[in-house]
Amino acid sequence: MNSNPSQSIQKIVIVGGGSAGWMTAASLSNVLKGKCDITLIESDEIGIVGVGEATIPPIRVFNQTLGISEAEFLQRTNGTFKLGIEFVNWGSNGSRYFHPFGTYGRQFDTVSMHHYWLSAHQQGQAKPLDEYAMAWHLARKGKFIHPSGDPKNVLSTFEYAYHFDAGLYVKFLRDYAEQRGVKRIEGKISHASKNKDTGFISSVSLENGQVIDGEFFIDCSGFRGLLIEQALHTGYETWSEWLPCDRAWAVPTASNADPIPYTRSTAHTAGWQWRIPLQNRVGNGHVFSSAFISEEHARQQLLDNLDSDTLAEPRLIKFVTGRRKRFWNKNVVAIGLASGFIEPLESTSIHLIQAGIAKLLALFPDKSFNQRSIDEYNRIAIAEVERIRDFIILHYKLMERRDTEMWRYCADMDVPDELAEKIAHFREFGRITKGEMDLFGNTSWLAVHIGQGNTPQRTDPLVHYSDADYTGWLNKLNQVMTQYAQQAPGHMAYINNMTKS
Repeated sequence: MNSNPSQSIQKIVIVGGGSAGWMTAASLSNVLKGKCDITLIESDEIGIVGVGEATIPPIRVFNQTLGISEAEFLQRTNGTFKLGIEFVNWGSNGSRYFHPFGTYGRQFDTVSMHHYWLSAHQQGQAKPLDEYAMAWHLARKGKFIHPSGDPKNVLSTFEYAYHFDAGLYVKFLRDYAEQRGVKRIEGKISHASKNKDTGFISSVSLENGQVIDGEFFIDCSGFRGLLIEQALHTGYETWSEWLPCDRAWAVPTASNADPIPYTRSTAHTAGWQWRIPLQNRVGNGHVFSSAFISEEHARQQLLDNLDSDTLAEPRLIKFVTGRRKRFWNKNVVAIGLASGFIEPLESTSIHLIQAGIAKLLALFPDKSFNQRSIDEYNRIAIAEVERIRDFIILHYKLMERRDTEMWRYCADMDVPDELAEKIAHFREFGRITKGEMDLFGNTSWLAVHIGQGNTPQRTDPLVHYSDADYTGWLNKLNQVMTQYAQQAPGHMAYINNMTKS
């Protein structure tokens, strides 16, 4: 049966700009092709959080879907490449490990590669796990090259994402969206009006008296949740018992060297510090728990651990980790920070915007706002964000340090049942169990388990049936990766070559 054109939504109102608002506007304008009025309301007086300068590989799909050239994107946003995250002091004080994008080596039979590594490592015949990730070989030498399309080549075993200036990305997407018919209105929203029969949002009013009516509203208003919370009272579920950090100081610094192609996260006494290198500057921040350190002390800890001069005064951001009880309520969908917040430890903020948009397009409504579709959106969104939450909690729970009150708290805290089972299963068998909607794959979980000392008590029994010379294979793999990394061009030289050609 054909759908009824008269039921098609004709007026979409996006409340709020920033990354969430303009990513949504760009995507909808690309898909709806001018056949629906899209209005975005934002106020220049309201700042954006703007710490989401590091991403994970799916951002490439988002840009490709919009038809955005990678070279133009890097040029317009002062972007750099990102091969993963280096974690410093996260296992024990002085420890380092790398969470690579891609895989460790390549499968060569039915047993997962890491079981062969575990067996060889127990015999003293293997290097640290990082040494078998092509992403790390490139990253530590400050090199970059695009992955190979040949699955037999080790250069096909890594992936990449980006670091970029979130403010410049917003401007880039605004240009894109406005060229495709999105109308921007400057102003602050004073209140939202609801239909007295359905409880749906019918319009929003600005402080200057202007009224903007709509059929479908997308709340990108950040932590405030102007529609999803203030108007519809959806409710919020907090995760502070597992993720104690609730503040961040953010500050840019001058570049004093070519940018490295990875993010660095360094654990401190009551939180951790990020370092995100762009072409023209470095993004820095200190995520911390106000229950375990004062704001002023945390600010000073950040300033004491910078490697170049600051370009502005540090800015304080306050947040509560958690999620709305529903992401889609009546005729309002919350995207980005309006839907909830997971601290930026694994660079998921921009991805969750992208994921919200993808689900919205997959379950796009008509004027009937079918409840089954809304329920499915909420089910998938909640499952996805809770799996990401568990992966972030993993870092805190596995911390081996006991030198400060916060890390002792994290070591002793109870964690969600599914995560507790994953930790125990890996510790006993070295096996990684996957849940529904796990964004992070086996490589990611393996990196954190091994990097933070959750060493398995045994390896896969199938290893002992193997005739493979796996120690020789591991050595050869490491040698080949070392050679390729040596030959690869420097990171900044590669970007310059791309953007100037």
